[in-house]
Amino acid sequence: MTHAEKHIIKTYSQIFERLSAISKLELLENLAKSIRKDTKGNEEDFFNSFGAFASKKSAEEIIEEIKDSRKFKAKDLNF
Repeated sequence: MTHAEKHIIKTYSQIFERLSAISKLELLENLAKSIRKDTKGNEEDFFNSFGAFASKKSAEEIIEEIKDSRKFKAKDLNF
């Protein structure tokens, strides 16, 4: 946790102290929903990242294509 995050949590905690018990419970519910939503989204993003590169070419063909596309310039170094 970064210093900024710790400061934000401390500041919000001071604000929450002034809330009623019912308001604090509602806040907890909303935070729990937010955490569940974030976890589900991260998990979906993780699994969606597999197979992102789709090609009918074999790996060897792709490698050969990349190597063939390279251009090198011959430079004379005069010392």
